[in-house]
Amino acid sequence: MPVQLTGLDGKVAVVTGAGRMRSIGREIAVELARAGCDVVVTGTGRTPDRYTDEEKAAGWRDIESVVDEIRVLGRRATAVVADVADEDSVNSLLAQVQAEFGGVDVLVNNAAAARAGDRVPVTELDVDVWDRVLRVNLRGTFLMSRAFARAMAGRGAGGCIVNISSIGGKLGGANTAAYAASKAAVQSLTSSMAKELGPSGIRVNALCPGVTSTSRLDDWPADVWQQYVEANIPLQRAGSPREVAWAAVFLASDQAAWVSGQSWNVDGGQLTIR
Repeated sequence: MPVQLTGLDGKVAVVTGAGRMRSIGREIAVELARAGCDVVVTGTGRTPDRYTDEEKAAGWRDIESVVDEIRVLGRRATAVVADVADEDSVNSLLAQVQAEFGGVDVLVNNAAAARAGDRVPVTELDVDVWDRVLRVNLRGTFLMSRAFARAMAGRGAGGCIVNISSIGGKLGGANTAAYAASKAAVQSLTSSMAKELGPSGIRVNALCPGVTSTSRLDDWPADVWQQYVEANIPLQRAGSPREVAWAAVFLASDQAAWVSGQSWNVDGGQLTIR
């Protein structure tokens, strides 16, 4: 008989960066709802002119569409426009979650800076671009974790934080200095927080996805990605956002109660040692 994941029914989860139609954040939010969570989803408040052609054709409405999906599953959901790298915005988000849901049990730090001028040699990397990537990927994870960990510890009921890092933080590839540094730092932050927050019953883990079929891949030709996949991934395919989401849901469940401080690769076997 298969093991059923438990411990999430009636819990409250917050998932950042969950507004894109083809994204890891959306899938994590929906799969947590499917497992029994009420979910708060955040996004940057993209205007329709910033939607992909795929999203426009589908009538997508960013985080509001994700909320609709969750409510269809019978769970409560709220959409909040928030800047995870702004302390006041994070504190306002926390206050809204506490007022509406009474507290939070699961935090998924998924928000990440979009590729925009950062995939260049470090000697050509503009300092403002470096700061933008670190601001969202690292500062945002820190601010969200600090605020929500305080709230979890204050309730005395424990909790779970899942940080979405990347195998890029372990590979440290050329022309990815800002991204790789930010994601490696998230892994280090995960380890430190797990040690500090463990006595309060708060588990902290990171997931490190490899090549995943999200809209973030759309700015590269499909044949380029296919060549990369065939040359580097033993399973010979990109992952789906839902496969990353399943790992996140497991880490939030009772079945992962003894797992903390880890940075797990979800990458089709690309990194088999680290």
